[in-house]
Parts: sequence; C-alpha cells; structure tokens
Amino acid sequence: MAGAALLLPGGVPTAGAAPAPVRLLGEQVLPFGLEFGGTTVGGLSGIDFAARTGEYVLISDDRSERDPARFYTARFAVDDGGIGPITFTGTHLLRTADGGEYGALSVDPEEIRVDPRTGDFVWTQEGERFEDLLIDPATRIAHPDGSYVGELPIAANTAVRANSGPRRNAGPEGATFAADGMLFMTALEGPLLQDGPAPTAAAGAPIRLTVQARSGPVLAQYAYPVEPVFAPGDGNNGVASILAENSLDPTKLLVLERGYVAGQGNRIRIYRADIAAAGNVLDKPIGGAKPVGKQLVADLTELGLGHVDNIEGMTWGPRLASGERTLILVSDNNFDDKQKTQVIALALR
Repeated sequence: MAGAALLLPGGVPTAGAAPAPVRLLGEQVLPFGLEFGGTTVGGLSGIDFAARTGEYVLISDDRSERDPARFYTARFAVDDGGIGPITFTGTHLLRTADGGEYGALSVDPEEIRVDPRTGDFVWTQEGERFEDLLIDPATRIAHPDGSYVGELPIAANTAVRANSGPRRNAGPEGATFAADGMLFMTALEGPLLQDGPAPTAAAGAPIRLTVQARSGPVLAQYAYPVEPVFAPGDGNNGVASILAENSLDPTKLLVLERGYVAGQGNRIRIYRADIAAAGNVLDKPIGGAKPVGKQLVADLTELGLGHVDNIEGMTWGPRLASGERTLILVSDNNFDDKQKTQVIALALR
C-alpha cells in the first residue's frame, strides 16, 4: 500500500516566527476501491486508537449494502516527519445480538471508540427516517472481534418518531469517553425536529450533546451551537465527531464540524468546546439555557492541504518530541470515485 499513498509535507514555522497553534504534519490518501479482508475499504466515518494493541480502529459507514457492517484495524507511524503508509491488519464484522450479520440498510455505523477500561469498542449508529421506515439510533458495544456485548440506552428525545427525533442522516454521529471512562458522550449531527430548523447560510442551529454514565443512565444534555453553512446553495453543516480533550476533564471537548455545499466542496472546522457553564437541557426546550461555549481551533482550508474531503472522524495520536499532541483525522469517501479517503495528521500545541 505504501506506493499508493500520497505524503504531503507538514507546515513548518519559519525561523523566528511564533509556532502555529495547529500545523499540518501530512496526509495519506488510500486508493479508491482498495480491497482488504474480502471487503472494500471505504466510508471510513470514525477512528480511535487502541492502546492495548497499538492499532487504530476505523469504522465503515457501509450500511451492509456492499459488504456487511464492519470495522478495520490498522497501523501507521506519526511523527514530525509526517504520517507513514497505512497498513491494515484486520477486518471484523459487527455482529448482532444473536451473532448474525446486519442486513442491508438495517444499521448506519458512524463513530467508534475504545473503552479505556475494558478495551471493548463502543459504536454509534444513526438510525433511519425514510417514509414509513423509522429506526432508532443506537449505541452498541462490541468485543474487539466484533461480537455483540450489549448497548447503552438512548435519550428519549432522540428516538425516531413521526414528528420528533433526529432528521434523516442527522442522528448521533459523534461520541467520546470522558472522565477516565466513567462517562460516555454523544453528539447529534443536526438539530432534532422539535428543536427547530437545520443550519442555513443565514443562521446556525443548536444540537444536543448527551452525557450518560458508562453504565447507561442519561445524566444531562447541552446545547452546542453549530455554525451557519459556509456558503449559499444546496448545503449543510453539522457535528461529525467529538473527542474529549483529556481523559479526566469531562467539560472540555474538541468538536469537528463538517460542512458541504454543492459546487463548493467541504469545509472542516475543529472547535474547542467547554460545557462547564452550559445549562442542562435534558427534557427541556433547547433554547431555554446557556449554550456550550466554543472557540475555533483549526480550519482545514487554511492548513495547506491541497484538497479537503468529507472528514468525519478524529482521534488523538502520539505526542511529539516537541510536546505537541497529534490529532488524526479520517474522511468518508461515500464509496464515490470522485471523493478521497484521507488520513490526516495535525500537530496541536
């Protein structure tokens, strides 16, 4: 695979200049239609690092239309010289409670996280809303071989009902462990139907961040303000991934907002979010409390990438000798030969 990958140089500050808060280390682009383990690699919508094995875990959002719902394991190096070639090490099917495979369109995998306490994988699926087909989102737990362990309950207001719940393709897309694994947090991609309209070029919209105990009980929800769509036209903007900034403080998160406008392409922005002063809107109107605070960390269009595709997943990588942390991003190519599967490494001060 090394010969098929593209390595871009990182942005290095000029001598005497203050170091940038975020810089590009490099990227790898996987070839379209890459086959591994009897499946087509694509639709990579979530990534995490499994410290116990030293491997990255990547989930595909293939709804069992091409190959059964699955995740991959892979290895690659990240350092000041960039990001090395991606070597896939395994393919694992996500199993149902009875040990079977998910049927076509029965599940929509989005995010995957490694449980820091057990090493199991927790993954979200977005649900479905199409004509009379209503499927609730879910947060499921799998062993590293893909076998079913169980699932966490969802907040009642995120169930898919005729006139309430998530919009189509706007259910829980982001997820992260926090507080040393004692809490699990999820983020909807877009606002619930009952919370108002989706973002437009004229106005943003609030989405719900849900916090629950690792044992299941839903504890709180907070209103996170998504930015307006970045340009007029047929487009959208929403939360594609969230990531605890450190393993102990549950109030500080990175939030990846993924925007798209037809004819304009993608705009990917990463924000630092702080829920410490936000009001709890669980079982309440979303506009009735103070929203989550946010600050821009990075706009990928400004980091020197030649192309920014449909970035949907992020995880922490190794710390550099400089003390900077690395942030690894992955894009979902939608199994479309006009799009790319990018794995990008950033350095953050």
